[in-house]
Amino acid sequence: MSSIKQVQITFDCAEPERVARFWCEVLGYVGPPLPEGFATWDDFDRSLPPGHQGPASASCADPSGVGPRLYFQRVPEGKVVKNRVHLDVRVGTGLVGEERVATLEAECARLVALGAVRVRLLLADEDNESCLVMQDVEGNEFCLD
Repeated sequence: MSSIKQVQITFDCAEPERVARFWCEVLGYVGPPLPEGFATWDDFDRSLPPGHQGPASASCADPSGVGPRLYFQRVPEGKVVKNRVHLDVRVGTGLVGEERVATLEAECARLVALGAVRVRLLLADEDNESCLVMQDVEGNEFCLD
């Protein structure tokens, strides 16, 4: 039996490029290289036949090759319920108490400036450290952990 070597995380969304740009900024990821002969993605898009213009998908990847590739595909329906799967952005690993909360809050402020929405701070209890629940630019939930 073979083992899985890579995982791609796929997001359904209305605006693939916008969501991809957001997650590139959050994670320090990069988009794919431009197709040969094109100076910008807009130039490439304009070269496509009518009816095929406008990105149906976008992606970004960890430049070190360690993290999973993120893929964003346009779908006609909007998000209507809570995610069944979400990303945990690990910014407070190893921190506890007020130091952890301060780190989560600082990253939250950075991401809000990028278009994220703060949902709620979950303070530490006897089982879990504090985390901050947020939404990306299209309302997909994620946690700062």
